[in-house]
Amino acid sequence: MRGFFYPRTATGSSSLIPSPPWHYSGDLLTVEYRTDPARVAELLPAPLELADSDPGAVALIWADWQSCSTDRAELLDPVRSQYKEAFVVVRCKFQQQTFSRCVFIWVDKDFAVARGVHQGYPKKLGSMWQTRPHPFAHAAPQIGPGGLFGATLAAGDRRLAEAVLTLREESPTNGFVNGHPMAHHRVYPGIDSGDDAFAELISSGASEFAGGQAWRGDVDLKLFESPTEELARLEVHEVIGGYYRQVGVVWNGGATLARLA
Repeated sequence: MRGFFYPRTATGSSSLIPSPPWHYSGDLLTVEYRTDPARVAELLPAPLELADSDPGAVALIWADWQSCSTDRAELLDPVRSQYKEAFVVVRCKFQQQTFSRCVFIWVDKDFAVARGVHQGYPKKLGSMWQTRPHPFAHAAPQIGPGGLFGATLAAGDRRLAEAVLTLREESPTNGFVNGHPMAHHRVYPGIDSGDDAFAELISSGASEFAGGQAWRGDVDLKLFESPTEELARLEVHEVIGGYYRQVGVVWNGGATLARLA
């Protein structure tokens, strides 16, 4: 049986995702803010702890992606390469090292969910939209002073977040919360009990990265309650800033930090 992921078949052509490395190009709209550190701590299972510096810092990131495997075949069949996502990142500590951690994430394609299972991202299906820039300004903002971008996130028929970003100036970065290696749990519940059959803490990050000029500006962010989502528990106490950047990334595996089951 062949295929990196299910369904595995004799040819492997039905596999939901190909073998890494995975290549990404996309536009990121990032909003950073501060919340109650106790709400961040709720989302850090052992052996993770709150970060020493700015433990209540949160990044809510919208991403409009095009992705492919090394042979780039997906780019000629765009339904297999294009997707959107919105994800929430906090910082944490493991053995005195600071990590970033994705605590919530929504995507709009099944292959993105499957990649999350492998990478430890807690992906769910959702609806994400963000304003796209374009060189011709007739119906698009410019990545520059005064560029105006909107972004929305919904899941389960309910809006969870919305943001409006007005670019003001160039920035050396597109934020600091999502600037560390990721620390994620990969967990598979046992089939015959409530115990986990497999659990590990892993670290991963970009094996290659390229980024355009980052921009920052003024941002307005609203979060909304939902009976099946907990994003609003990370309530906004103080907005740090908003950022926009175009990036390219290659993901090619990670490393086990701790075996937990």
